[in-house]
Amino acid sequence: MNTAANILENTMRKGDGQASITTDVANPASNPEKYADPSMTKMKALAWQGANDVQMVESLKPKIIDDKDVIVRVTGTTICGSDLHLYHGAVMQMKKDDILGHEFCGKVESVGPGITKIKPGDRVVASFQIACGDCYYCKQKLSSQCDRTNSDELQNYLFGHRTAGVLGYSHLTGGFAGGQAEYVRMPFGDVNLLKIPNDVPDEKALYLSDVLVTSYHCVTDTGVKKGDTVAIWGMGPIGLMAAYYAFQKGASRVIGIDNNWRLEWAQSKLPKLEVLNFGKIPSGSSVPTELRKMVDKGVDCALECAAGEYAKGYGHKIEMALGMETDTSEILNEMILSVKKFGSIGITGVYAGYTNHLNIGAIMENGIRLIGNGQAPVLKYWEELLQKIQSGEIDPTIMLSHRIDLEDVAKAYRIFDAKEEKMMKVFVQTKFSDPPAKGTPSLTRL
Repeated sequence: MNTAANILENTMRKGDGQASITTDVANPASNPEKYADPSMTKMKALAWQGANDVQMVESLKPKIIDDKDVIVRVTGTTICGSDLHLYHGAVMQMKKDDILGHEFCGKVESVGPGITKIKPGDRVVASFQIACGDCYYCKQKLSSQCDRTNSDELQNYLFGHRTAGVLGYSHLTGGFAGGQAEYVRMPFGDVNLLKIPNDVPDEKALYLSDVLVTSYHCVTDTGVKKGDTVAIWGMGPIGLMAAYYAFQKGASRVIGIDNNWRLEWAQSKLPKLEVLNFGKIPSGSSVPTELRKMVDKGVDCALECAAGEYAKGYGHKIEMALGMETDTSEILNEMILSVKKFGSIGITGVYAGYTNHLNIGAIMENGIRLIGNGQAPVLKYWEELLQKIQSGEIDPTIMLSHRIDLEDVAKAYRIFDAKEEKMMKVFVQTKFSDPPAKGTPSLTRL
């Protein structure tokens, strides 16, 4: 699929497209004269080699290419469930040696001549999406839909629009080198870097890059309100924090759905959380049937925090293998049959293209609100959430299970993918990181 998508993109692309910055620089070592720092300083980075194959490689420190670029020395990064879609080869337009990772924090190394708010030495956290700050969508704080940071023609054809560029997340979203590295080039640095106050350690600030904002947007955008009953499919870090926020919004009941140890982890952090293990459902029953036993008439809100690539039944597995669909509709259909009439469904898990067998009739007949939450607009929320971290209203460390070294990230992908060693959310240190903050995990070598 990647090869065909890349060929198609090369055929469709005309010039530099609509982006106002330099795109498709997924590894500065691909063209050192154009993209690497003149010092030719070497750096470690995690690079995609093919489906289910990521490796730590030696790359080169990036240089300032555009006037509003900032180069950041990475002091913390992590692995996201969304990274696993790249790892599996489920997202189109990956290329060998693309540097991965869309969440990082660090210290500013250098700034371009167009930068006015950020200076060398500042501690910063990066938005996973790249926004220009000036277009129609950015002016509304809908930064994930920026019109000026992604030139990809295939995405425009598939989705009818282009989303913002995304760090370390395929050429479908701009082809930018990611944050699982020692240095990162951040375009429009004044817009996409948030200064970290001295009283917030990296182990908390890092997660403003994505997970804290994405889960908050899921709950807020789907309209969870006081008294609601909420069911969440997928109790990884996004699902866990969505449950956390749902309770904060006043939900009367929150039910987490998964099939492994993450249910127990979530309950240990959120004692009011109810759980449903779909792996232990009696033969002949289903998730909607069991939920209806727990909640009369169904839940008010259903939140999709898993993703569309994980087919359960043979039918969808075969259709996906044959390229007849990119995503399964199984979770969506469970949600459709689990919400009340005129209930709401929010989709935050990644869906890459098309799905078959969606129960569109039930959506129409029951008045169900099917909401694509989209990639969360980080700039809309991150200042608010930073204040809540400072006040103690939000504690990101409830999802933090491991601290690992950048050298071990390739191994961590395999462990995280297999849901082994109770790896919930990792903090990845580099040679530039401070010692672990009080109350956070010590280093584990894998």
